[in-house]
Amino acid sequence: MNTKMLSVILIGFSLLASCSAPTAQIPTPLPATATPTLSLSTQFPPSLTLTPGALTPLPGASVPAPASICSDPQVPAFIDSFKSAVLTSDGPLLSSLVSPARGMDVAYFRDGTVITYLPEHAKFLFETTFEVDWGAEPGSGAQKTGSFHDVVVPELVTAFNQPYTLHCNELKHGGATYELEWPYEGEFYSVYFPGTEANGNLDWHTWVMGIEYVAGKPYVYALLQFFWEP
Repeated sequence: MNTKMLSVILIGFSLLASCSAPTAQIPTPLPATATPTLSLSTQFPPSLTLTPGALTPLPGASVPAPASICSDPQVPAFIDSFKSAVLTSDGPLLSSLVSPARGMDVAYFRDGTVITYLPEHAKFLFETTFEVDWGAEPGSGAQKTGSFHDVVVPELVTAFNQPYTLHCNELKHGGATYELEWPYEGEFYSVYFPGTEANGNLDWHTWVMGIEYVAGKPYVYALLQFFWEP
């Protein structure tokens, strides 16, 4: 076999090999990503945000509501359901109790940060690690930061595990160094613990639940606590 023929055969094998063997793909380097800014959407499902969206009207929206939550036997049962949701960390139950019309405003301090949670958010409030700056501690001025589960829930659990009384449309409280005000026009219930004699009753505590009707059913629209402040 002469040299020219051998060259032709080698070139043919080389072309055949290049056609049959896949070419290795070098991955394109991914751009470096900056540390993400913590937002509600990083801790809740991506479709959920803090901004309330357009809500679908509930069927039966024309159902008349009782004249007042004070005379409605649904409401004490509703508060018991809220208590059960808190004590058992039941997100779906809590979600079913949050106002579908405007969500639930939550303030850990009477003059602190107010966060509005929609029913979709409430499903995850017992598990999300999303942190909120709730405001400054009375007295020390230290900022209170943490998730709903780590900050708000323990106080609610304590409140519902104490001998409390319910007071409709009354900001029931112990001795206070400030004027208690309900910052909404709607009706509410106070969940009031009078404190203990051993502490001079200065450990009194009141959680106030704003309750409104949607389609004839009670829902919570606000949650705010009051306690003795130095």
